[in-house]
Amino acid sequence: MTHLSVEMLAADATAPITSAGHAQLGIAVVAGIAAIVVLITKFKVHAFLSLIIGSLVLGAVAGAPLDKAIASFSTGLGETVAGTGVLIALGAILGRLLADSGGADEIVDTILAKASKRSMPWAMVLIAGVVGLPIFFEVGIVLLIPVVLLVAKRGNFSLMRIGIPALAGLSVMHGLIPPHPGPLVAIDAVGANLGITLALGVVVAIPTAIIAGPVFSRYAARWVDIRPPENMVPERASDDLEKRPGFGITVATVLLPVVMMLAKALVDVVVDDPKDSVQRVFDVVGSPLIALLTAVIVAMFTLGRAAGFSKGRIATTVEKSFGPIAGVLLIVGAGGGFKQTLVDAGVGQMILEISKDWNISTLLLAWLIAVVIRLATGSATVATISAAGLVAPLAADMSTTHVALLVLAIGCGSLFFSHVNDAGFWLVKEYFGMSVGQTFKTWSIMETLISVVGIICVLLLSLVL
Repeated sequence: MTHLSVEMLAADATAPITSAGHAQLGIAVVAGIAAIVVLITKFKVHAFLSLIIGSLVLGAVAGAPLDKAIASFSTGLGETVAGTGVLIALGAILGRLLADSGGADEIVDTILAKASKRSMPWAMVLIAGVVGLPIFFEVGIVLLIPVVLLVAKRGNFSLMRIGIPALAGLSVMHGLIPPHPGPLVAIDAVGANLGITLALGVVVAIPTAIIAGPVFSRYAARWVDIRPPENMVPERASDDLEKRPGFGITVATVLLPVVMMLAKALVDVVVDDPKDSVQRVFDVVGSPLIALLTAVIVAMFTLGRAAGFSKGRIATTVEKSFGPIAGVLLIVGAGGGFKQTLVDAGVGQMILEISKDWNISTLLLAWLIAVVIRLATGSATVATISAAGLVAPLAADMSTTHVALLVLAIGCGSLFFSHVNDAGFWLVKEYFGMSVGQTFKTWSIMETLISVVGIICVLLLSLVL
């Protein structure tokens, strides 16, 4: 068997791969992913280290020289962090300002004050969707848990009736909507248009969050009828503040980067002339970097100063936002390295050649690949990054809207059936005081619903766009 190397493949990326090459690369992919799975699940090795080792295993089994495999991994890591690292950091700053200023509490309290008992689950999914736009899933859980527990206790609700809609709103945002890390990396990997992906992501997210949230919570509350655990109600950020920003300005600040990116997408569709001065202005204004940077600068005044923060307090808040995302940045970067190793070893080209005669939708194929990696590794981000690297060549001949739908298909697959190898599974279990079985009946089924309903929506959109 002729050994494949990164260097050889780079020299002729379009050269057909022999059947023997297919077999070897297939074994390499299985070995690399298996190494990551075993290290994460069996030996509890951090995902960052597991991805590095898995990339080296993949390169070695594929027959690539070790120095070339290392170069591929390093290139992928660098490009991923350069492309998304700054955006993740800006999103973390915005999320921290939102939390520490009491802006998130203001959004939550205002909506709950206007919601009736019957509409409370719908209010919770709305709150989670708005609050979840600029912040990470884990941060969103910590932020909303006090509200979920308080509402359930005050209104004498089953915890699932209130908790599931909140979790659904957060999870849908995390898997489908930029500037969350997974969607951003997938957009970069397949060359999707961010604005169009964001717009279509919102279209998919709304029905998905409704079905997996308020609708499913009716059944979840029957299957697992539990009350809020008293010892899990932490203090809220705004309890120690003398004042906090108003509802309108807080919502406007949170939605500012989304509006800027959507405006760019709209102008791209209407004008469609790269030389047009209006489009060039919106290309800058609606770029993720400028949109998020603008929102952060605005938030320092509309959130930080409105809460009475001094310049020093705002600086401290910004500094504190970086600590929690260190692990996220490393995992995302290492995932990008693994993706690049897959690409340079020729795996993407192999999938392109094997699947060209398959009677299966590219979107469904991308979803299935993400599902398998999600089930194996437990990480939605790792599943998104790896699947995006594998299916990226399939996007070459797709339209702009279908490339965006490809990103969403991957995002949906990355949320499928969270179980014991997912940190989110244990986070939800402990916060809600559930047993492992109860967590499967509620959280795991909810995640699966999001994944399945989401891909159905994506496939339906692909028929009309």
